[in-house]
Amino acid sequence: MSKGNTFENDLLRLIFNATAIANIADNAATSPLTNLYVALHTADPGETGDQTTSEVAYTSYARVAVARTSGAWTVTANSVSPVATISLPAGTGGSGTATHFSVGTAASGTGKILYKGAISPSIVCGAGITPQLTTASTITED
Repeated sequence: MSKGNTFENDLLRLIFNATAIANIADNAATSPLTNLYVALHTADPGETGDQTTSEVAYTSYARVAVARTSGAWTVTANSVSPVATISLPAGTGGSGTATHFSVGTAASGTGKILYKGAISPSIVCGAGITPQLTTASTITED
């Protein structure tokens, strides 16, 4: 069983653009998320992980807030990608290699991972390096 293509796009727009799905899902919560948070990981956080699982820890690292709007995320052909490059804070020390990224619900702490995936090529992190996810970074719903 799988989702229909139209619903896959609707679901991605609901999550990434805060666009309601008529008669199924809306944004009626008292305080809906206005941002999603991109995190980097040194390994796959897995199906049971949260945003802290294998999260990179170079000095100055922090998750990046990306608005839930069509101005921040492009949804097309069952995939979503950032409209612009997502730059994480430049490293001021430490090291590590980001092999995965996640999109989740919290600016810090054990936020829920909504989507996760591998980064190719991996990003070496550390002093003087600004990790970036480009507009070619995609998440596919299928």
